[in-house]
Amino acid sequence: MKNNLRIQPTSSWLMARQKPIVISGPCSAESESQMLNTAKQLASLAKVDVLRAGIWKPRTRPGQYEGSGEEGLKWLARAKSETGLPIAVEVANAGHVELALKYQVDFYGSVPELRSIRFLYKRWLMP
Repeated sequence: MKNNLRIQPTSSWLMARQKPIVISGPCSAESESQMLNTAKQLASLAKVDVLRAGIWKPRTRPGQYEGSGEEGLKWLARAKSETGLPIAVEVANAGHVELALKYQVDFYGSVPELRSIRFLYKRWLMP
């Protein structure tokens, strides 16, 4: 995958703001209708700057719900298209970053807890 990344230090855009950045959205993206309805409601408030949702949900037991994954990114991309809100997700590995780039996620952060649980899951819990 070839992407042109535009990485900017937060000081180049954050310090110019006179108010905090508000990032809001559901803990977990569970359906397209949930994401679209949430995005539209948040956008209508005109107080939310970024839409976020949990796409990958770490679990310590195999077989439990682990998030919507790539399908959830499609929902977020559609919400972004319909509302104009930038989108954000948490990532834990290079595969997550690749998918975030594919769906034009605006902000993504690496979450240490997500990486740790994935490591434990692969190391000790997989049969």
